[in-house]
Amino acid sequence: MRTVFGAGAFGEIIKNIQGALTQAGFDSKGTDGFYGANTSSAVAAFQGAKAFPPTGVLDDVSWQALMPGPLPSPGDRSLQLTASIEGHGFGLAVGNFDGALLTWGIIGFTLRSGELQSIVLAVNQSSPQIVQEAFGTYNAELLNLMRASVADQQTWAQQRTLPNGGLAEPWKSMFAAFGSYAEVQQEQVKHVQTDYLSHAIQTAKKLGFSSELGLALCFDICVQNGSITSAAMNEISQKRTGATSEADLRAIVANAVADAAPPAWREDVRTRKLTIASGRGTVHGHDYVLENWGLSDQHPAAELASGVA
Repeated sequence: MRTVFGAGAFGEIIKNIQGALTQAGFDSKGTDGFYGANTSSAVAAFQGAKAFPPTGVLDDVSWQALMPGPLPSPGDRSLQLTASIEGHGFGLAVGNFDGALLTWGIIGFTLRSGELQSIVLAVNQSSPQIVQEAFGTYNAELLNLMRASVADQQTWAQQRTLPNGGLAEPWKSMFAAFGSYAEVQQEQVKHVQTDYLSHAIQTAKKLGFSSELGLALCFDICVQNGSITSAAMNEISQKRTGATSEADLRAIVANAVADAAPPAWREDVRTRKLTIASGRGTVHGHDYVLENWGLSDQHPAAELASGVA
């Protein structure tokens, strides 16, 4: 048996676990998406009822007995980790606090990049009733915004961004409602897989990583930093040798990516990347033990096996 999820993990997968526990008759005291004492107690009670060791930690055997679907892939678990660090869920929307105009969704798709438009318009094409239900009388304004010029989008965003950088109502609540639909979440995940996970897999393979932590590190780099710059790659090449272990290489990559980051964010990037590279640390005040997120350097990531995309 191996740990799949445990104390301190949070996100959409944990919310699904809590829902399954409650449905099975083991009350997790709500579905807030945080694996705390209540969820641990509910898991232990479930394990005891199944004659499993009542550890309160969800292992792979307990997952199979509790959950209707297969264990989330290392890529899915990496997404949950990065989304938690970014502070995003499927429905969170914020205003133009950073020049991105509007940011929304599981990893922060932006209006500036065109990712947000791509998702909204794809859902509108396949399921227009969802857009109508979520945005109501603002539906036409939303669709016009998705097709507007950058200048008009910037004007719109400035008018609806609060002094603290938040998104004004009713837009914040409407985007939250939109993100709650399963079809919208699936479209977001599809874009993550196409635009970020595939890049992370290529990067991890190029570096020679094979572990879940290696994939998680590369995924977080792709989301937060875009890619490994040529300067960072040169630093990595200079510091690695034929005898460098993957654990040491992950640390080298983490530091190189941080060194290449803008000075204002450099140490934040370093702390975040070293936490993932080593499997534990504190980011934005939260203690992370990545084994409890189902990410370990003792297990290979299936996506990094030859021929797996």
